[in-house]
Amino acid sequence: MADVAAPADLLAAARSGDRAALGRLLSLVERGGPDARAVARLTHPFGGATYTVGITGAPGSGKSTLTSSLVGRIRAEELDVAVLAIDPSSPFTGGAILGDRVRMQDHTGDPGVFIRSMATRGHLGGLSLATLEAVRALDATGWPWVVIETVGVGQVEVEVATAADTTVVVVNPGWGDAVQANKAGLLEIADVFVVNKADRPGVEETTRDLERTLDLSERGGWRPPVVATTATTGTGTDDLWAAIRAHRAHLESTGELEPRRTARIGDELARILAALLRERALASAGARLDELAAEVATRKIDPWTAAERLLPG
Repeated sequence: MADVAAPADLLAAARSGDRAALGRLLSLVERGGPDARAVARLTHPFGGATYTVGITGAPGSGKSTLTSSLVGRIRAEELDVAVLAIDPSSPFTGGAILGDRVRMQDHTGDPGVFIRSMATRGHLGGLSLATLEAVRALDATGWPWVVIETVGVGQVEVEVATAADTTVVVVNPGWGDAVQANKAGLLEIADVFVVNKADRPGVEETTRDLERTLDLSERGGWRPPVVATTATTGTGTDDLWAAIRAHRAHLESTGELEPRRTARIGDELARILAALLRERALASAGARLDELAAEVATRKIDPWTAAERLLPG
């Protein structure tokens, strides 16, 4: 069912503090299509003030509990914060699994916290673009801090984390962290490492393992700190918040923040362009797609030649 209110009306209401309107605005972003593009056009001029923190890592590392603890620490300074919990899409409904909002019940009723579970649904360009557009909507409606927590595994973890100004990678003691993180590409995107569940054996070894790996990596300027936390008790959350604030101060003092954001926008534009070209190419192909597919299947033509024939113009 389409939203009765136009995107412009929803944005105006959300900017006035209407949380229901903000929720509907984000629903438009998730669904994709013309309304999502309208939201992007409307929200873009109002953005630029939000700072984003991405929290990613292995399944079961305690990211949701850590996110909840971090939100509590941010609220202790009377700063408003929104959370985007990026969940795997349901194979049946396309919607997000709401486990993260269940884990963050401590913040229910706090007007300074907004929590949204989010899945890709039909958004043009996939989950990463939908996340960027959701952040833009939150930025335009006055949320100074946005925490993006990824729940899935694989490439989505890396892609969604790159939507953040500061990326926190969460690991556990005894995970074989350096090797696994390097394989997953997480070492390259981490601005802060967290060894969560630090009340378990092996936290010192894991910390040393990560520090040694960082010693061998070629990273100029900022060296990611390794912070030990036990999210269930809140232990170490102050240190995590201090590390995030220190990284933000580093980016701002060195002038790296704006180039980082500009590079991110360039990547977003490339993804939007690829998605639009794909959409237009498939629309113009029509019945020829099936015809050429049949020719490829019978070895009359190769797939690359067939694809070139389907390109518009």
